[in-house]
Amino acid sequence: MHDRRTLIRNSLLLGAGAAFLPNRVFAKADARAAIRAAALKNKAADIKRIQDWIGLPTIAAENLNIAQGAAYMEELARAAGFTGVRQVPTSSGIPGVFGVMDNGAKTTLGIYFMYDVKQFDPAEWQSHPLEARIVDKPGWGQVIMGRGAVNQKGPEATLLAALHAMKTAGVKPPVNLVLVAEGEEEIGSPNFRQIVETPDVLAALRKCAGIFIPAGWQGPNGEVQVNLGSKGVIELELIASGEKWGRGPKDDIHSSLKAVVDSPVWRLVTALNTLVTPDGNTAAIDGWFENVRKLTPRERELIAQVAAAGNEAQQKQSLGVTHWIDNLPYNQALERLAQEPTVNIEGLVAGYTGPGGKTILPGKATAKLDLRLVPNQTRAEAERKLRAHLDKRGFQDIEMKVSGGYDPTETAEDSRLIRAELASYRALGVTANLNPRLAGSWPGAVFTAPPVSIPAGHFGIGSGSGAHAPNEWYLVESTNPKVAGITDATMGYVEMMYQLAALK
Repeated sequence: MHDRRTLIRNSLLLGAGAAFLPNRVFAKADARAAIRAAALKNKAADIKRIQDWIGLPTIAAENLNIAQGAAYMEELARAAGFTGVRQVPTSSGIPGVFGVMDNGAKTTLGIYFMYDVKQFDPAEWQSHPLEARIVDKPGWGQVIMGRGAVNQKGPEATLLAALHAMKTAGVKPPVNLVLVAEGEEEIGSPNFRQIVETPDVLAALRKCAGIFIPAGWQGPNGEVQVNLGSKGVIELELIASGEKWGRGPKDDIHSSLKAVVDSPVWRLVTALNTLVTPDGNTAAIDGWFENVRKLTPRERELIAQVAAAGNEAQQKQSLGVTHWIDNLPYNQALERLAQEPTVNIEGLVAGYTGPGGKTILPGKATAKLDLRLVPNQTRAEAERKLRAHLDKRGFQDIEMKVSGGYDPTETAEDSRLIRAELASYRALGVTANLNPRLAGSWPGAVFTAPPVSIPAGHFGIGSGSGAHAPNEWYLVESTNPKVAGITDATMGYVEMMYQLAALK
């Protein structure tokens, strides 16, 4: 998922949680007991499935293992019991994967997977990010460390483990399933809509009561959040060059010539400064807030509940910060997190960045940006307004390369999907905080908007951290009684299927 998951979980999840009580639901005299026994039997294989998947990274930004990643996703889906599994082509050449599981049930549940991961530098990791080593994590237990461990292969493989446990136990899932997976989420899902709107994929998705992406976001007290929406996102680059500008050098030249030659780097910096207020904290793009929908009274009420249950000091410590913007109190900071559209610089690239100095005047500079969008903003509108803003100020030469993005997502609190999530968490003895909007982004709007028009969200127990960062991990053997290890997390997905099937 796009930015994100460690920061997101830490952003709104720190509330007082109930103890994790797996036996409270799994002791029932029904199929769950047999499924749990099978999950315990399969545990070693379930862990190895995650490790093997981590060992084959698909990195869309680097065009790495595109074909191999899609083929492996097909294998995983078939092994879990999906039928009609096939690759769905896109105009970019990066395919998705689609499959169904008809269990003869009255209800159909959609599952969204992403099988690509973020880039990594092995030198920054305690162990190689593709080794998927099992290590001890104080306060948590044994974890798998590797790129994609929690974002998103660990939770996704745990859902597959639930299907394997059902197969081992000889139990048919209580819902039909539709799986749609993509290999471009980490670059903003630029072609995912093509996959979803392929006729047979669209027809299958429209039968679903809802769709979710598996997640492992339990906090240290065992709590989770149920998200009623997510911000949209646009990923892009702004590029200033002497060649496009018609001023400054086309290539790097000696820095002594700055006295008589314009600098594309300073031009980019000047342009960037117009996008935000002087403190850098509020977007200043012309018309940016025209369509922004303010938080509703109900959304403010939910945020107040999250703030009251949260631990602000612990959250700041986990994020490595000491203050919120403008020294806002906690409740107002959380409201801003949910409501504020943002303009963020992910990276700046220009000239020489190696050891020591190199006296050059660079001919080109690039800023990598992400723009987070809130309800009633759209990706198309935001792109138009950014381009118009730059052009109005004379920056027509600055190139704008959009790599991907999608609109904000909203799902109704009374939808069948959200009610099933809440019922599942109650049955599992897990405290669930309703959250009006996830600060991060995922392509859920592709599902919630026409022509699919179904509820979409996140679901899962278990835990992990370090998404997009070094030493990413996913919990498999928990020493915290409030947090699920892999077998209990497996059974969480089983519970979700049964709860959804039971709801009208």
